Amino acid sequence: GGSFLQTNTAAIVRSLTINMDLSSADRDMMSSFLSEGQGQGYTPQSGQITGILKQMKDTMEADLADITKTEEESVATFEGLVAAKEQ
Repeated sequence: GGSFLQTNTAAIVRSLTINMDLSSADRDMMSSFLSEGQGQGYTPQSGQITGILKQMKDTMEADLADITKTEEESVATFEGLVAAKEQ
């Protein structure tokens, strides 16, 4: 509960919540969870929070796969240009 909110991991999740493309409802729920934890006014919604975190993870993994593919294509193009120039 409250101890998690003071960790570096919570700070990272808080930053991702701000910077990622989330619905306003999801962003509000995560913000509420990260600011109040299990304190006063917090209603346990761990299933929804877990779902939002999974969605964020899936988005980041898809973004990483796209970026990796683009980088690999760029490297192959560059190597092709270098090989053509050396001939």
